[in-house]
Amino acid sequence: MGEGDRVSLMQTQTLRQLSCICRLYVAVGALALALIISGCASTTGGQPPSWTQGRMLLQAEATQARPALNERVSFELTGSGTQGQLRIFSPLGTTLATASWAPGQALLQTSEGEQRFADLDQLSRKALGETLPLAALPDWLAGRPWTEAPHQPTSNGFRQSGWLVNLQQQAQGWIEASRQAPPAVKLRIKLEASP
Repeated sequence: MGEGDRVSLMQTQTLRQLSCICRLYVAVGALALALIISGCASTTGGQPPSWTQGRMLLQAEATQARPALNERVSFELTGSGTQGQLRIFSPLGTTLATASWAPGQALLQTSEGEQRFADLDQLSRKALGETLPLAALPDWLAGRPWTEAPHQPTSNGFRQSGWLVNLQQQAQGWIEASRQAPPAVKLRIKLEASP
């Protein structure tokens, strides 16, 4: 293999890694959108929109389509599950993605451009290769099981739809949801007071 071939191979590997990183940020954006539907932020008539801030840790097993995920991001969100906006930031404060949504559409803007989706389920399916239980997350983040599916109480929360929701630290602003079925996924969210 000549020097030119080695450089070309390294460039191809770098492009693949960058593509995986961009897909990761789309995945994190999809999960953070679940927070939005939870009603953590709302707008009152005549007042400027209020922003909810927090931190998120996403961990997921590797699949054939993507490497393992272990990412920390910060976020700001405003609006409701019907209409709103979410901004996702790197640990250094750089804007990684902005998501906006309204009835019948979800828009994700990243450094790679703009992607439109019919709804949040399509966004999560595209970002993660599977649909997350976005409909259940508003109830989960409020500390209760989703009313549309059976659940089993546990000592620290409940099991529902293949996920274990841990509410042990809810009073301190922490919510954790994990799925053991492949690929295993763990999401830890820390809601913070707005300035």
